[in-house]
Amino acid sequence: MKNLPSIPRYEVLRNRRTILKNPLPFHHKYFQEYGDTFRINLGRSNDWVFTRNAESIRHILQKNHKNYGKSSLQTKELAKYIGHGLLTSNGEFWRVHRRMIQPAFHKKKLEGLIGMMYRTIVAELNALQVNSEYDIFPMMGDLAFQVVARSLFSADNIHDRMQRLKEITIANQKMLIKEMRMPYLKWWFNLTGDTGRHLKLSGEARHLINGIVQERLDSNEKKDDLLDMLLDARYEDGTNMQREQLIDEVMVLFTAGHETTANALSFTLMLLAKHPEIQQRLFQEVREVNFENGNNLQALTQLSYTLQCIEESMRLYPPVYFTDRVSLAEDIIKGHIFKKGTVWLMSIYELHRHMDFWENPHQFIPERFASDAKKDFSAHYFPFGAGPRMCVGNNFAMYEMIITIAFLVKKYRLSTTHEIEVHPLISLKPKGAYIKLTARI
Repeated sequence: MKNLPSIPRYEVLRNRRTILKNPLPFHHKYFQEYGDTFRINLGRSNDWVFTRNAESIRHILQKNHKNYGKSSLQTKELAKYIGHGLLTSNGEFWRVHRRMIQPAFHKKKLEGLIGMMYRTIVAELNALQVNSEYDIFPMMGDLAFQVVARSLFSADNIHDRMQRLKEITIANQKMLIKEMRMPYLKWWFNLTGDTGRHLKLSGEARHLINGIVQERLDSNEKKDDLLDMLLDARYEDGTNMQREQLIDEVMVLFTAGHETTANALSFTLMLLAKHPEIQQRLFQEVREVNFENGNNLQALTQLSYTLQCIEESMRLYPPVYFTDRVSLAEDIIKGHIFKKGTVWLMSIYELHRHMDFWENPHQFIPERFASDAKKDFSAHYFPFGAGPRMCVGNNFAMYEMIITIAFLVKKYRLSTTHEIEVHPLISLKPKGAYIKLTARI
């Protein structure tokens, strides 16, 4: 591993303000100069390695996944705000809870939620004004949050609590970004009380969720929503999930479930607004699809080009634009020996734009994801991760995005005069995603 090119610590410190604002140009610069894999010296005992190499990423996430766990960035830093759920746990603890929760997101189970998902989306978007320009990202954030809330809780009396939960989620994410990108100031955040204040916010969020769970239990009602599925989940010995663990899993679903979907929807809508010819082809597909007849799953299967547009958008702007793992034992990858404790930061953003794998990688070409071509990309396309830890809610997210895109394009013509800008935080967000909506005749 010592043979890998290395970025010295002073370079990181010298560029710290730029990295805090947007680390992607910094990453790209060194990928271009040093190749697909390089080291970074942060002055710690562990080695940090950045890679966009497809073979290395597959090795870590799939082929030898048992030798890799999530790093302390997630299992400690993120977990202190959202708890130890699927996203922030490792080892046997993760495997047990993945087996418990996976059935709730099976396609058969999700069929019952599609109707509610559609009604929520229509209610959120029907009030839009034509000939008006919107910053689409906060709108999609509200939409995705409401879809998760309704799918989880099926309740009409929780709007204010959900709004507060959303505010806490956003505030804690901003704090976590500062802690992750400026680890050398962690002592200062503790001294000033910033970390403590945000931990208190996390406690408030848990209290809100606990209250909603208790209301469900007290009501003795069955709503066949995600909360019921989590309450009905059982360990192998027949016992159910403890309350604190249930709250952890709900916190993860809110944090990961609404944010990444809102990001992907916003980028997709901006891309469609900038490519009217692609938008028109998508309109020709969605104009004949009817979600009102109750056969929602059949309607979804008819929207193949809509799906392609979303998949291509998630190639260009993957919400999870990087992922991390730490090695549990020494390993050999592409002829290099990496010691136990090596922290890997894998750039999905760079991989999805790699010249070796994608023709015209910076162009929006949905047709590349036609069904007969998808197999060609399976080794270097990871919008939902890969291997056993692939996102458990990927089908849920895709259903929500297909319905939202279909509804908007069927009703409105999208246009924009703005360029697409990115705002990388925990996930890859858009910045200033302004779109004008014109009614279709």
